[in-house]
Amino acid sequence: MTSTSPDRRPTLADVAARAGVSTALASIVMRDAPGASTATRERVRRAADEIGYRPDARARLLRSSRSRLIGVVFGVQHAFHGDLLAGLYDAAEEAGYELALSAVTPGRGEQRAVESLLRDRCEALVLLGPSSPTAHLADLATRLPVVVVARSVRSAAVDVVRTADDEGMHLALDHLVALGHHDVVHVDGGRAPGAAERRRGYREAVRRHGLVPRVLPGGLTEDDGAAAARTLLAGSLPSAVTVFNDRCAVGLLDVLRLAGRTVPGDVSVVGYDDSRIARLSSVDLTSVAQDVGQLTEFAVRRALDRLDGVPVEQRELVVRPRLVVRSTTAPPR
Repeated sequence: MTSTSPDRRPTLADVAARAGVSTALASIVMRDAPGASTATRERVRRAADEIGYRPDARARLLRSSRSRLIGVVFGVQHAFHGDLLAGLYDAAEEAGYELALSAVTPGRGEQRAVESLLRDRCEALVLLGPSSPTAHLADLATRLPVVVVARSVRSAAVDVVRTADDEGMHLALDHLVALGHHDVVHVDGGRAPGAAERRRGYREAVRRHGLVPRVLPGGLTEDDGAAAARTLLAGSLPSAVTVFNDRCAVGLLDVLRLAGRTVPGDVSVVGYDDSRIARLSSVDLTSVAQDVGQLTEFAVRRALDRLDGVPVEQRELVVRPRLVVRSTTAPPR
């Protein structure tokens, strides 16, 4: 009877040796291919279970004529991308596909992340909030189906699934004005995907309510929010703030509270994305929610439609947001 070292992963050869069959026969069983008796199949599968063998699904897919892999590029700095990945896994699995992930980090650019997935023979790409120029995305779409999520792209070659970000900011401002706020500052996302739409939505809503717009530089991270909070504290503190995303809002909340300002007593704060960080009991952030289920289901379905040659009427699919009210907003004092 064979045994495997706890330091290495069991192989197909280990399974064959334990079951007393050839490696070729063990491969037939593990691939559910014809050529093995019922008794042999049971013996081989029992041996695999006993030694903890798991087939390498990625290798099997790459050996087939179609990889059945959808490549996903995501940013490690985006908390919301983690929520999107969970939804994409569910949608891909239901369609019989696997995901191959490639991260964009401070030291690993988007182009490198994409090239890694192309080497994996992915059939289609889903790009979460990409920063690449439109021309580059359009060129990439000539090689394989490309679906961009959470960013508007003006190109007939690229499919887009996104939230109506301007409408999300309308919801945030309407909520704050209904509470009685008349001095609302927006902490911006700079050049991040979606920032321009959210900034536009803020300005539209502020003017519709007869208020004066005021936009401060911000960004993606807690540090950006902290810097914005210090700017606010150095001047006249508004009664409410809308923030580009939840991570930035958390940094802003931290600095305000350390400075002795209460939220929502002194200032109300609204984030964006309704990511997991917003739902933490210690944060409990009012936030504009994006519909993860719809965004991810639409993205996978559009990629598969392109692969299957299904006619597509709308290049861009826009999902409506909703506001989730928690404890960081209240009427002004």
